[in-house]
Amino acid sequence: MKILYSAIDQTVPGTKGGSVHVVGVAEGLAALGHEVHALVTPGPEPPRPGPVRWIAMRPPLGSSHLRLTRTGAIADLVDRLRPDVIMERYHNFGGEAILAAKAAGAIAVLEVNAPVIDHRGSRKALLDRALIVQPMRRWRRRLCRLADVIVTPSPAILPPGLPADRVAVLEWGADTERFRPDADGARPFARPPVATVAIFAGAFRSWHGAVHLVRAMRTLHARGRTDIGAVLIGDGPELPRVRDEAAGLSHVVFTGALPHDQMPAALASADVGAAPFDVAAHAPLSLGFYWSPLKVFEYMAAGLPVVAPAVDRIPLLVGDGREGVLYDPAAPDALAAALERASDPAVRATLGAAARTRAVRDYSWSAHCR
Repeated sequence: MKILYSAIDQTVPGTKGGSVHVVGVAEGLAALGHEVHALVTPGPEPPRPGPVRWIAMRPPLGSSHLRLTRTGAIADLVDRLRPDVIMERYHNFGGEAILAAKAAGAIAVLEVNAPVIDHRGSRKALLDRALIVQPMRRWRRRLCRLADVIVTPSPAILPPGLPADRVAVLEWGADTERFRPDADGARPFARPPVATVAIFAGAFRSWHGAVHLVRAMRTLHARGRTDIGAVLIGDGPELPRVRDEAAGLSHVVFTGALPHDQMPAALASADVGAAPFDVAAHAPLSLGFYWSPLKVFEYMAAGLPVVAPAVDRIPLLVGDGREGVLYDPAAPDALAAALERASDPAVRATLGAAARTRAVRDYSWSAHCR
């Protein structure tokens, strides 16, 4: 089939999860033999060579809030390409590709990664209600009704009343060919001289919980476990705070954001993958843990046992004592204890091998795209 994939507010190549997701889906569909044309904001470097036809299209002024104004440009492209399927990565102010699909008679697929419904106390919902007719809520619901298929990791973030046969519940994934225990490439950081390195890769925002990893390192070192260190990869508004928390700690390395092409080698240089999510720090997660966390799937593909909190859907993604070590985030020092447990070489080897097996079976992009 010929597929047009609209993700014009995502930069490709890029270091953020949205960019990684778009590349994974586009390449996964192309690997199945489909002709894939993907609309994205171009990054500073060209995408890596491959079968996907990348098309540069930025939202006006670089703002995702103005995506809908690209409807005409996408409709013109649809007239030229004549795709069988048109996919759109959901945004509150999107809909440009879904409208083009309906006008052209193509199958309309809406990929929903973020809540379509509002959480309690949402400022967006308060503004919408102040406009009396609630235009944002009405538009989002209409968009879901227009889609022939909705792909999401969590139906809890969709409006009620959608036909179940139009909702495909799928986890996102990892490139299990590139992320593997023996991944090639130069290590993009100096590994701390310790027996066990826990790695954190992701955005430095409060709900990703990097500060909790640093505090756990301090607890472990106070107990004399200076044989456990940490590498933290990424950038974001919480980075200065996390660096301050790490002041005086040995064997804790910050790399900043890295190109995603360097991440397979980075994870292959570590021993444990840390995903210390803090769901209480992000109000939309009151709807449930709707994320399908790329970092977790990439850790698993790299053969790393995952250390994460035992909240909501996470135990379904990572089995405690099977592919990782889960902990109670409300219990004092539970993260430190989980890291200590995962640092045992025999435990680490068993959990890491199982994590790799499950990632290949359940969380590859090819499995997602099938």
